[in-house]
Amino acid sequence: MIPASLSTISRLQILEIYGNNFAGQVPYSLGNLQDLSWLNIGNNNLGSNSAHDLDFLPPLANCSKLGVLHFALNNLGGVLPNAVANLSTQLCRLYISINSISGNIPEGIGNLISLSLLDMQKNLLTGTVPASLGKMQDMQAMSLSENGLSGHLPSSIGNLTKLNQLFLDQNQLEGSIPASIGNCQNLQLLYIAQNKLSGAIPEQVISLSSITQLLNLSWNSLTGSLPGEVDKLQNINTLDLSENNLSGEIPTTIGDCSSLEYLYLQGYSFQGNLPSSLASLKGVLHLDLSRNHFSGEIPKELSKLPSSVLYVNISYNNLVGEVPVEGVFKNASAILVTGNCLLCGGVYELSLPACPVKHMKRGKHHLLKLTIILVPVALFLLLFLCFLAIFWLRKKKKSSASHPTIEQLSKVSYGRLHRATDGFSPNNLVGSGSFGSVYKGYLTQEERQVAVKVLNLQKKGASKSFIAECKALRNIRYWNLVKILTCCSNTDYIGNDFKALVLDFHGKWKRRAVASF
Repeated sequence: MIPASLSTISRLQILEIYGNNFAGQVPYSLGNLQDLSWLNIGNNNLGSNSAHDLDFLPPLANCSKLGVLHFALNNLGGVLPNAVANLSTQLCRLYISINSISGNIPEGIGNLISLSLLDMQKNLLTGTVPASLGKMQDMQAMSLSENGLSGHLPSSIGNLTKLNQLFLDQNQLEGSIPASIGNCQNLQLLYIAQNKLSGAIPEQVISLSSITQLLNLSWNSLTGSLPGEVDKLQNINTLDLSENNLSGEIPTTIGDCSSLEYLYLQGYSFQGNLPSSLASLKGVLHLDLSRNHFSGEIPKELSKLPSSVLYVNISYNNLVGEVPVEGVFKNASAILVTGNCLLCGGVYELSLPACPVKHMKRGKHHLLKLTIILVPVALFLLLFLCFLAIFWLRKKKKSSASHPTIEQLSKVSYGRLHRATDGFSPNNLVGSGSFGSVYKGYLTQEERQVAVKVLNLQKKGASKSFIAECKALRNIRYWNLVKILTCCSNTDYIGNDFKALVLDFHGKWKRRAVASF
């Protein structure tokens, strides 16, 4: 136990018994030490979690020079008395954390206008955060975390312009985050996680460029989007906005938070693509974007994240496509991509399915562009050549059909020609030439009038003339004048050789035939 006899040292100024095994009750008589400026009885076993454990506090109001009061880390219980507001106005540090102190924070605590540090964390305090705290103009660090405080945060917190650390986490605080916190231009750490705060994140708070250590608003019910002014946090080390109801896209300006080492944005309704600007976070160690609604492919730029990255979690989103295999993505132990059913590729250890189509390398982009240009041109030329070929074949076929060769013609017998010309009657003689005579005839089977040119084989050269004329008629270009129908190479009734050509006969035939033969 702390001996009560200490109170007899009337000029005692500093009593430092931190970190011992003192137990029992704190002597009330310590209030008799009027010159006492420093009282540190923390980290002992004082108190018994009973209602009278704090009865030593009211007498300490007599210590008008008291500047530091530390009784944290004990077993002190009971209700925090209103008498705490009567302590010395010179009190600059008050530590009562990690006890079992209950009740409300007295409104009169604002009378302690010289306080620069107030530590009440890990107690059983309830009620609201007193607005009178805004009177403490010299306050630099305040911790009310891990209590049962409720209600709204007072806007008077914005009056604490010297504040650099504010811990309000793990309470039951409600309502919105006061925009007036943006007035705390020296704030380096703001920790108000695990409450019931709602509404949007004030731009005045997210743009506090003074925050260098931590901004933690996680595990609340905050809504709206992440303001683009987040880029003002260029010197921040840790940003934790996880487990809220934020939505929209992550602003690309987040890449300007160049000092960021820990970024936690998991458990939201964020959507859109992963911003490639995240690759600008050259000092990042932990990056958690899991359990959102991000879509699209993983930006290739993210493979440029520093090799010092220990943890990248993009699991349980709607990401698709190929997982990079370079940079940080080489280290499967640092990457979490589970829960994205349409991802493929990546390093073997990720156990993802192979991608069906391998992405084109940048070096082949030029070839791809060239192919896109040349293929249509080649196809056009090919179609044009095919068109010409078809046109030429059709023309040739038409010519062949219109002008049959000798081989295509059916030969006729001597007997038929004999009957067609009435036995080569002189009455049917049309004309004579150097190698034969031309007779008019009628082929009854074809019901067609014809001209029959009979060669005089007794004439020297007639046979050669017949052969030559057949060859000539095969390639002749003016058949529209004399059109060949068939030929005859046979013997007559008495066994003599007989050769004749059968030609078309029309009204002007005689004049043309005589001119030809």
